[in-house]
Amino acid sequence: MAIPDFQSIMLPLLKYCADGKEHTNREALDSLAMEFNLSEDEQKELLPSGQQCVIDNRVAWARAHMKMAGLVENTRRGVFRITTRGQKVLEKNPTEINLRYLREFPEYIEARDKHKGNQQQETSKSDDQETQTPAERLEEAYQTIRENLVSEILAQLKAASPIFFEKVVVEVLVKMGYGGSRKDAGQAIGRSGDEGIDGIIKEDRLGLDIIYIQAKRWENSVSRPEIQKFAGALQGKRARKGIFITTSEFSNGSHEYVSAIDSKIILIDGQQLAQFMIDFGVGVSTDAVYELKRLDSDYFTDN
Repeated sequence: MAIPDFQSIMLPLLKYCADGKEHTNREALDSLAMEFNLSEDEQKELLPSGQQCVIDNRVAWARAHMKMAGLVENTRRGVFRITTRGQKVLEKNPTEINLRYLREFPEYIEARDKHKGNQQQETSKSDDQETQTPAERLEEAYQTIRENLVSEILAQLKAASPIFFEKVVVEVLVKMGYGGSRKDAGQAIGRSGDEGIDGIIKEDRLGLDIIYIQAKRWENSVSRPEIQKFAGALQGKRARKGIFITTSEFSNGSHEYVSAIDSKIILIDGQQLAQFMIDFGVGVSTDAVYELKRLDSDYFTDN
């Protein structure tokens, strides 16, 4: 079963705490996972940021909306229970609880709409269409912006000169912790072009091991024969490790080949290279920074 949206979670969550007892967030999550017959993989599925599980996020927002409507209350950090109003709602045996339903309660309308001037009709329409939590909408927007940036970076790399591409490869690898100094890495890559090897770089600052590099600024997919040629060059150097970087992509045969040989060859395609450039600040600048805050419940605990 697919992970339900946060509105579909509201009624099952309220029914779960119908006993009037205190319940922890973890207990509620485990119960709802069984309620919706979620697989282990679905329970572990993460938001794009990798910082929180999807089901955890949706349960948290379902609880937050019902709290604004006065159906549940927090008793202490990570612990909540149903309120008298919540019990009365269940006594009416509703078929569902969603954002439209919660608008029956003035406190909820005040909490959500105090900064909005939308008409009721427009608000109801948006409530019906709202299936993502605010965190999911924010992360989706972030991913869209990031994907567009990846496309822009790749277009620039493919239009750049081979020398500039080599410079980018050096910069990325050094930022990732390879190569010792930028000077050492710059002297290594793009120097030899020896037997299918574009250069070498230290694995760490001490130079305990050497990694051989092949960098291709290509449009077409890199096929298995190119990787075999690189692997042969590594064997000729008695090398154990190599990195093949391209602005394009690798064929399935390429991936199958590197997984079957003894030498450790890492394939970095254009998409991955652009992602590394973003993550390590190569060729990009920060446009804006947003900090997401959460309530520090410990601060308000009166000991």
